[in-house]
Amino acid sequence: MARSHLTLAALATSAVPGLDVVQARLHGSSALTPGAHGAFDSALLVDSDGRKLIIRVPASQAAETEQSADLVALRALTTGTRSRLPFDVPEFVGQAPLSGTRAVVYELLPGDSFDADALTGHVGVSGSIGRAIAAIHGLPTAFVGNAGLAQQSAEECRTSTIELIDRAAATGYLPAALLRRWELATDDDSLWQFAPCVVHGAMSADSFLISEDAVSGVLGWSALSVGDPARDLNWLLASRGAAGETAVASYTAARQGNDPRITQRAMLYAELELARWLLHGTDTRNQMIVDDAVAMLDGLVDSVHTHTMHPLSPKTGPILDVTDVENMLAATPRGIPRRDLASAMHTDAYNLSEFGPSEFDDDAAGSDEAAGSDTGGVGRDSASPFAEDVTGPIGIVPATDDHAATRSSSE
Repeated sequence: MARSHLTLAALATSAVPGLDVVQARLHGSSALTPGAHGAFDSALLVDSDGRKLIIRVPASQAAETEQSADLVALRALTTGTRSRLPFDVPEFVGQAPLSGTRAVVYELLPGDSFDADALTGHVGVSGSIGRAIAAIHGLPTAFVGNAGLAQQSAEECRTSTIELIDRAAATGYLPAALLRRWELATDDDSLWQFAPCVVHGAMSADSFLISEDAVSGVLGWSALSVGDPARDLNWLLASRGAAGETAVASYTAARQGNDPRITQRAMLYAELELARWLLHGTDTRNQMIVDDAVAMLDGLVDSVHTHTMHPLSPKTGPILDVTDVENMLAATPRGIPRRDLASAMHTDAYNLSEFGPSEFDDDAAGSDEAAGSDTGGVGRDSASPFAEDVTGPIGIVPATDDHAATRSSSE
């Protein structure tokens, strides 16, 4: 059963010493974070100083894991690092333990969120998105390693991609045409000649807050790492219209075009989201998801065969441009989760109009009751799912030196 706004307000006062909550409003997390599907109990709060906060309590272990990783990443993003970014990043305020998990309080960032087509439907906003992603990729990489966050070389990125393809092929559901297409891409050495950089790692339309036609905040930092910058661009390739191209062009200009094959890798990662969805279905033994993924993979095969001039690798034909990529992916089924449930959970976005005078004015009712509790923390990779240190390492992705991983392929 979902917790009430009174309970969440009480937890917030326990998590943040001295907090005086004068208004609280329950808000379903699935509405605030598309794809979260009620994974959090969440409320909007206002304190006696007019400060706006959010409090979230995970409703599952997957949500807890996501929230723990997000906290580690936010702690790694120090004031100095944040000063290099042209937008705001969520600020952790406090936490309190609750029934084996914890409630976490954040500052509320201003701005509105939109779906991918609406977000990239405005050329000015699209340009700001491209520059925002470029700013993340331009951050110095040292702080990621210092925080114990994952770091991958270009070769390790290729190896992990090969392993994902192998797993999908092993299910027996992957069409041979896609397996061959993806193998050609991973076999193309020139595709994987890039400099790893700081990446958001879970970028989607849900990640952005927009104010005055510009990116005002970026959310959902649980996958912060050093890796392939193309991972932060693949969602843009599915957006319709010239604005998606504007975002990619703005990104390329800001990064001075130092990665000529980034669009092809981004398209590969976009296609591989279907493989991830298939694996989620097989891993959870959910035949409905498996059937859905198979239908989408078949649709991608049709799209690839129809658009024969859109190869991932020049081994099979000419290199595509951004508009061609957008047109191809527009024909691919939409609305596919980027990863499993945990990876779809971002720090919530809220519409500030919900805190308007009609609901939070000076004549509103007094503060909700608050009950105290001891503070505690959760570590992402602890043997206990609710260890105390949220600032420690979350683990380095193991390096795999053998690029020629065993494949279930037609080679």
